[in-house]
Order: sequence, then structure tokens, then C-alpha cells
Amino acid sequence: MRRLAVTLSSLAILVAGPAAAQETRVAIGLSGWTGFAPLTLAKEAGFFKKHGLDVSLKKIPQKDRHLAIASGDIQCAATTVETWIVWNANGVPTTQIFQMDKSYGADGMAVRNDVQKIADLKGKTVAASAPGTAPYFTLAWFLKKNGLSVKDVRVVNLEPGPAAQAFVAGQNDAAMTYEPYLSTVRAAPQAGRIIATTLDYPMIMDTFGCTPKFLAENPKAARALADGYFDAVDMIKNDPKRSFEIMGADVKQSAEQFEASQRYLRWQDRAANKAFFAGPHLQFSKEAADLLLEIGIIKAIPDLSKLADTRFIQ
Repeated sequence: MRRLAVTLSSLAILVAGPAAAQETRVAIGLSGWTGFAPLTLAKEAGFFKKHGLDVSLKKIPQKDRHLAIASGDIQCAATTVETWIVWNANGVPTTQIFQMDKSYGADGMAVRNDVQKIADLKGKTVAASAPGTAPYFTLAWFLKKNGLSVKDVRVVNLEPGPAAQAFVAGQNDAAMTYEPYLSTVRAAPQAGRIIATTLDYPMIMDTFGCTPKFLAENPKAARALADGYFDAVDMIKNDPKRSFEIMGADVKQSAEQFEASQRYLRWQDRAANKAFFAGPHLQFSKEAADLLLEIGIIKAIPDLSKLADTRFIQ
């Protein structure tokens, strides 16, 4: 019996080994943006693993994320809705499979205290990420809504964190940034003020997507990615304190600091996803594509009807 028990134990180990090895490996590109934090939570809390995934999260600046996809270094990414348009228009095929968040004041423009309105920025210097990124697009959107274009200002390319730090240090007339870095500006009123956010211009929405090749070869993994994300959103609702600790640690914030920064966005659950992809997604994509074409980020608008696959949120 003892020999049989040992044999069965050995067999169990052999069976467990291949099962663990069958986890689908997925490399995801993202940034420290607060809205992407549920991906970190899904990994650290074991939700991705529970659904059979071996996920690695790679911090890659938005301006370089499409290059990592094109090279095969990552298979999936998180970014803003209009960025997928840019990537597809520039020869990097990608497909959105679920929505992550909507910005409710988490993205904004900081200006010096003597700037009374956005139109006053004509001829002034604004720090923003490179063309093709969300902060640059946000700048173009804000300016267009106020009768200007990016050609009317001098853009200095700085990523959101450095842009906020430089602004607080007295550099540049304005800065485009987002949480958690926007809170750096909120905490330094002597440097300037936040003149507009996505509460004034609701246009920043983040989605998660992968290459068509990955989705075709790994449909179960794609659904697992969505399920893992929705599990994380549920955990945030049911255990916010622990969730904020895990997500905050990733961006060197305390649970309290992270809780404060996440107040400016809304993570989207499964029901919100279904409503978004039923109409608003395509509607926004059309307006965004027109602006991207106008400011020269893309030379032609890709087929917008093929930029999302909603099978995995059902």
C-alpha cells in the first residue's frame, strides 16, 4: 500500500507538472496610468492564473508600445481608444477586446495662474507626450474645442510624469498629464492650476486589445484575460482597501494615495462594456479618426468597424 501511495503521489506530480506548463503565456504592454491598475491586481491577486494564464506586465511608454507589439515582444496592450486607430493606420494590426476605464477628470491640462482660458495658450509652450500618444491627442482635442490647433502652440515632448514634475518646477507654460501625476499639480497650487480635465471634455477611454494573430490562435486565453480583468474590478468593489494597497504599490503610492487618484476615473464592468461597444465606441472612434487625420497623425482612416471583437465580454 505504501508503495502504491508513493506511485500515486509521483503520478500526481507528473500530472500537475504538464498542467501547470499549459498556462498560456501572455505579455502585456502598459504604463503606470491609474486606469490600468486592475491588470496589476488581476496578476497579483491570482485571477489571471486562476483562468489559466501566465501573464507578464511590461511597462512600456505609449509612444513605443506599438513597436513592442510589432516585434512580437508583447501580444497585448492597454491604451486609449484613439491610439488603436493610430496603430492600425500605421501598419500594426490590433483588435480591442474589452474596455478598462473612462476618465472622469484623471487626464488634464495644467497652466500657469496667469492663463485665463485655453485660447490664451496660443504661441506658448506646452509639455506633452509625442504625437500618437493619449496626452498629445488630449492636447489636440482641448485646443480644437477652443478654436486652436497643435500648430498654434510649441509642444515639448515629455512623458506624463516628467511633464508634471517640470511644470511644478516652473518649466513650460502648460503641461498635459494624467493620474497619478496630475495629483502632483493638484498639490502645488503655487505652480499653476488645472484649467481643464476630462470632466470638461470627456474623451479619454481606455481599452485592452491584442494582435489578431494572438486572438485567432488563443480565443480561450482572450476570454480569460477579460474574465481576469472583470474579477479584479469585482475585487475593487468588494475589498477596496486590499485592492488599493496592491495597485498603489505598483506605482509607489500608499493605499490612501491610490484611492485618491482613482476617484477621477471609472473602471468598466462587464455590463458597462456591453453598452459601450454597442454604439459609443464606434461613434467616438469616428470623431477621433477625423481629428487624427486633421493633425497629421494618420494619413488614412482604417476600417473602424474592424477594430473591436466583442466575443470575449459576452
